[in-house]
Amino acid sequence: MLAIAAGLLAGGGAAFWLRSPAAKPAVDLGPVRRGTIEGEDVGRTNVPVSLVPIAGDVGQPTDLAFVPGHPTKLVVSSKWGSLHLVDLDAETTTPWLWIPVLDALECGVLGFAFDPAFERTGRFWVHRCPESADGEVTTALSEARVDPGTLVGPRLVGDVLAVPQPHATHNAGQIAFGPDGMLYLALGDDWAGNPERRSQDRTNLLGSLVRVDVSAEASYAVPPDNPFVGQANVRPEIWAYGFRNPWRFTFDTSGRLIVADVGQSRWEEVDVVEAGENFGWPDREGFECYGGPEECPAGVDPVHVYGRMAGVSITGGVEWTAPGVLKDTYVFGDFGTGRLWAIRLGDGRGPIEDVTALGRFPVSPSAFARGPEGRVYLADFRSDRIYRVEPAL
Repeated sequence: MLAIAAGLLAGGGAAFWLRSPAAKPAVDLGPVRRGTIEGEDVGRTNVPVSLVPIAGDVGQPTDLAFVPGHPTKLVVSSKWGSLHLVDLDAETTTPWLWIPVLDALECGVLGFAFDPAFERTGRFWVHRCPESADGEVTTALSEARVDPGTLVGPRLVGDVLAVPQPHATHNAGQIAFGPDGMLYLALGDDWAGNPERRSQDRTNLLGSLVRVDVSAEASYAVPPDNPFVGQANVRPEIWAYGFRNPWRFTFDTSGRLIVADVGQSRWEEVDVVEAGENFGWPDREGFECYGGPEECPAGVDPVHVYGRMAGVSITGGVEWTAPGVLKDTYVFGDFGTGRLWAIRLGDGRGPIEDVTALGRFPVSPSAFARGPEGRVYLADFRSDRIYRVEPAL
């Protein structure tokens, strides 16, 4: 997806990359950001919000999450290999863990997740591109540990799953635990247009959502209720497939799995995903056939799409659960244009056309998180800052 770096792949467009930044002094977090309502959003319901800066200087953030048992602390990952600990009470941001990574193109630290048993075990998980002496690209699911009470001494333990990548692009990134306690991992296809059709080849994991059990030490197991267990020539880790670059996904409070899949040339899409489903890429993009066929092969339709007039690279969001007009909406944005929206998923069957515009901002949202109080937080890849989304101030 995500056009990660001074611009991840804005959909199928060009990518622009920065090298690792030098050490910088502490930054002024700057003003509250207020958005504008423009373009096709003018004719929509709009609920203007403000972006309140809470942390900065995190070096191209790729993911963020609150620490279980520590409601005023969150961890932010940087593309370049560092994880930072943000203390909202003390208003400090501290380097927390350095992880060696290959940071070319869309590689680096792609995501992380705290284990459901974190408060007891201190285990958490990182999705990354390990360093490579020979130039070969791999994405790895790695176990890490820390003292869960003091948060002192984080360390990488080792890899439990490695996925060879044909290119350093479309690595997707999100990992998250579902309400079932299983770990879900998003993987992209391989390259613009998916010429090798890896998203439809279930002998590999690319272009799929993976579901594994990491409760055992130093390994993973395939849950016996995964949809393709026992089928010949199919990787049993696959939960759903046919994705292009599902950079970010989330589980809402009802347990639904919501995936934002970055488009190729016309459509960005939001999918509600169930076990065993095929979302059709590269034969389908949005609700349309991709590449010219008159009749699309079978595939599950998205619940919402937007086109190139609105944005170029979707960043999946989270459910807003705090009181107010946005309660129970799914909030997401576009990496290329800085637009933010909210939709109500209803029964999750779509198509959803009733969209609430939250504004366009001078940011490149790379990840969202929901805080313990139900409010939404946003990582800005452009400015290295973290914002809290608030009703317009």
